[in-house]
Amino acid sequence: MTSRIDAKLLIERLAATRPPEDPRAVELPAATRSWPADLAASLATELTPAAVLIPVFEREVGLTVLLTERSAALRHHAGQIAFPGGRMEAHDVDVAMTALRETHEEVGIDPGQVAVAGYLQPMPTITGFAVTPVVGVVEPTALIMIDRTEVQEAFEVPLDFLLDAGNECRGQREYQGRRIPVVEFRYERFRIWGATAHMLRELREIVLKQ
Repeated sequence: MTSRIDAKLLIERLAATRPPEDPRAVELPAATRSWPADLAASLATELTPAAVLIPVFEREVGLTVLLTERSAALRHHAGQIAFPGGRMEAHDVDVAMTALRETHEEVGIDPGQVAVAGYLQPMPTITGFAVTPVVGVVEPTALIMIDRTEVQEAFEVPLDFLLDAGNECRGQREYQGRRIPVVEFRYERFRIWGATAHMLRELREIVLKQ
């Protein structure tokens, strides 16, 4: 198990991170090295900038991370476990604004109740987005009010669980008739995989650095 990380240490470890100069300039996750070459290459095409918020709460049991189960009716990533977020709009001044706006729309958290702690590298998705994860510490009094058109359910996972490499496992998914290796976490009945799992791996590397 990992040693417990508190909010102060989390903020310190993320202090050196910066928002991307170009939100379309992605880094391919290491796991894509084992993908078919044509599929991995497809991630390097022209991408639409987007952002998600990794919302961290300070609870009595320690830090927790809020995740959502996306509505089954959505066009992209229906039914998957994800962080709240979406594409950048013309009026968004930066990726943090995108992440906070989308989070407010999807789960009701007021942007004024979120302190942005840091950023992860933009990540490509097979649906054509370059997603920048924004880490934010959320006031514990923030109310969760989900938009059922986008979110089926919101739930919290202990950060210690996600930082423990022993809770990471390997799985597979089928895409375009081929089975692709993926990284995943299994927490209670939820399967956290894909880009969300890769974001959590990157967060772990930053937070647990010595």
